This record gives sequence, C-alpha cells and structure tokens, in this order.
Amino acid sequence: MARANAHTQWTVLPHGPVERLSERLWRVQGTLPTMSLARVMTIARRSDGGLVVHNAIAVSDAVIAELEAWGTIAAIIVPNGYHRLDARVFHDRYPNARVVCPRAARAKVEQVVPVTGSYEDEPADAAVALETLDGTGANEGVMIVRDGDGAALVFNDILFNMPHQRGVTGFVLRWITGSSGGPRVSRIARWFLTRDRPALRTHLERLATTPGLRRIVVSHHEVIDRDPARVLREVAATL
Repeated sequence: MARANAHTQWTVLPHGPVERLSERLWRVQGTLPTMSLARVMTIARRSDGGLVVHNAIAVSDAVIAELEAWGTIAAIIVPNGYHRLDARVFHDRYPNARVVCPRAARAKVEQVVPVTGSYEDEPADAAVALETLDGTGANEGVMIVRDGDGAALVFNDILFNMPHQRGVTGFVLRWITGSSGGPRVSRIARWFLTRDRPALRTHLERLATTPGLRRIVVSHHEVIDRDPARVLREVAATL
C-alpha cells in the first residue's frame, strides 16, 4: 500500500464477473479486505468505441481480457478524493487513458495519480457524459450513459443502495453513518460531500426526469432498476 491509501502494485481482491447491464454499460462488483462495503467498477462505452472506467478496480486477467476485447480504455474516472485505491495502478497499466475527477477533488487525487482534467473537460459524446453535481462543492458528479436500452445514471458516494449488514459493522452502518437500508444519501455524504442541500436536491430531481431512465448504478452495492426515477425523487426529497 502506498501513501494516501493507494495501491502501487496490481492487487486483485475478490470480485465477481462482468455484469452486462446494457449494450454500453458493464459493471463489476468487488470487496475490500477490512470493510463490509462492496465496491463497484462501472464501464461505459462511448459512441467512438472508447471505454470510460468509473471507479477503477484491479481485476483478474480474465476480466481485463473482456474489457480489452470490448474497446480501448480511454478514460479513468476517479469519482471523488476518497476513491483512489486502484487509480494509480490502473493508470500505470493504461498510461494513454485520460485521468478525470471532479474539479474540487483534484488535489487529493493527484496525491496518487496525475490528473488530465475535470468532468467539464471531457470530450462531448452522445453516449457517455459527465456532470458535476450541484450542491457538492464540485466534489462529486454523475456519469450519464445512453443507449438503445434507455439511460443510466452512475453515482458514487452521494447515493448509496446498501442492504443492512450484520454485527457491529452493520450497527455502525445502519445507526451511525446511516449508510444501509436502501437508496439514500448517507450521513457521511451529508457531512463531507454536501455543501448546499437545496441545490443538490434540485439537481437530483432534474436527473430523475432523464428521458428513458432505466437504472441507477452506485459505487457501493446494488443497482436500482425498479422505477429509478421515483426512487431518485424520493431520495432527493430527504435533503
């Protein structure tokens, strides 16, 4: 482990297979050795064929082979200043890929990996777009993926969808951090990532009107694919 909690070697922790959510959207769920949080890498395919990797995770050779067969990894999205564990080793493996993060997270991300630009600097694309979330002080954003299946929203820590866990950790996640028990903005996100709750609420409500919204992918735990627009509106109403 390197300084600032980032791997310096390609370290594969237990993870599942590639899940193909749509023709342009893939997902891999992995684990962390000292936490009960599942972590999710989401891969989107731009209209030019380049792959955008959101919340990169070091994965097995078999999964890497699947990704490389699908397209060239063009961008590595580090979705906030805390999700840096495998950012460096992913960039070491794909040095030609752009490294992109929210504008206010750049200083923390650059502690472990050089940053090419912010969400606003990414080339325009009809299939994959990045937006900084209002009300987060430019610390978090959302990736919007559009294809023949409809649209998907890919969030990071601002939106959780985590079932309750057991034991002491489960108690902390449920009652202290407010992280578990279905779609929500956790207390941690409210404390550390939210600067203007009304602005964030308005932005989430606007995202809920995304035409053809089929699913919401989060960086911890489960996909929201049952009436995602309603779910997002309900979450926004809690802010």
